[in-house]
Amino acid sequence: MDDGAVRTALQRHWEASDASDFEREHEIYREDAVLDYPQSGERIRGRRNIQQSRTVQPNEKRFTIQRMIGSGDLWITEFVLTYDGIPSYTVSIMEFRDGLVAHETQYFADRFEPSPSRAHLVEHIGGPSSR
Repeated sequence: MDDGAVRTALQRHWEASDASDFEREHEIYREDAVLDYPQSGERIRGRRNIQQSRTVQPNEKRFTIQRMIGSGDLWITEFVLTYDGIPSYTVSIMEFRDGLVAHETQYFADRFEPSPSRAHLVEHIGGPSSR
């Protein structure tokens, strides 16, 4: 699978995630895929279990992709995942094998207020201070 095809598959995956289209969202995963959430210490094995874990989640979710970078078998997506109106800045690291995701790790970070001590050194790109 070339990089263009992977990028297209990822775009389809994230669009389906945003639309809560759970069937299309999980077409990108191998049957034996593994999903890790290091912050909660959880590992989910198998495409069907990954799909079910997302299907049963009661939160209203929205996905806003910031950027996708990668090549070959390693791709990273930065996005804002909004749960019930509360944004979480998220990084997804996907490892592909035979054109499908074999392993994904997702990291989540909450917003925080900028430090006044470095105000003279920064430019604002969004987030709490741009409200």
